[in-house]
Amino acid sequence: MSAVRTLISPATLARPRGRAIYWTVFTGVVLLFTLAFLFPVYWMVTGAMKSPDEVARTPPTLIPKHWHTGGYTDAWDLMQLPQHLWNTVVQAAGAWLFQLVFCTAAAYALSKLRPAFGKVILGGILATLMVPAQALVVPKYLTVADLPILHTSLLNDPLAIWLPAVANAFNLYLLKRFFDQLPRDVLEAAEIDGAGRLRTLWSVVLPMSRPVLAVVSIFALVAVWQDFLWPLMVFSDTGKQPISVALVQLSQNIQLTVLIAAMVIASIPMVALFLVFQRHIIAGISAGSTKG
Repeated sequence: MSAVRTLISPATLARPRGRAIYWTVFTGVVLLFTLAFLFPVYWMVTGAMKSPDEVARTPPTLIPKHWHTGGYTDAWDLMQLPQHLWNTVVQAAGAWLFQLVFCTAAAYALSKLRPAFGKVILGGILATLMVPAQALVVPKYLTVADLPILHTSLLNDPLAIWLPAVANAFNLYLLKRFFDQLPRDVLEAAEIDGAGRLRTLWSVVLPMSRPVLAVVSIFALVAVWQDFLWPLMVFSDTGKQPISVALVQLSQNIQLTVLIAAMVIASIPMVALFLVFQRHIIAGISAGSTKG
């Protein structure tokens, strides 16, 4: 058995002085990274509780001299956050559902059904990752403005967000790589028991794919939640705009503290989603990066 090499040797860690130095350095590094990640969040949350003059003061104050919570209530009412948050939830949920259904089906077909010219199709799909997203904006807009065959416009319609989100080559490849690692014996046992392709996918493959499905779900939801350019182009009706666009459109005559409070509120759903599903996300990334 080959010895495992580490940054600190076991002999050094066995000494009290070496162990004390190691834990001191380790704790300092962890605290430094924690501060680097959490301080911007603290600055944004407390910035909404300062007065407008205090926010613009130089040098800035670390702790508000007077705590004002009215910025959050003003942001909730003046910027119509409930309506725009609901618009974002509808658009993100639809994009997530469409993407999960179609990307999972396509990845399963390419991985396990092995259709003719499957490798060519997969290569073409992966080639789209080389195209800058900005280069696809105009073709996408012309497509949703006058949908081929049906000749109908999807502008100001959630379908303008849902349908383009389906064509996500990265998530499809992530799913395919995970399906490639599933034990062939399990799928063959399901076939012997009389399960068809669809039943195998539903009853065997999907329950085993919960980690990677969680990762794909997070990617799909975050992509729609933070997108700005595409919703700005397809939603001219301000009443149907998502939160990312509304924050910019309605920030013209809004105080800075109110705008900061609105950004804090808009970020809460994604932060909560990550905290709830972080175990599944880490498990999915680990499962997709190793060979089973």
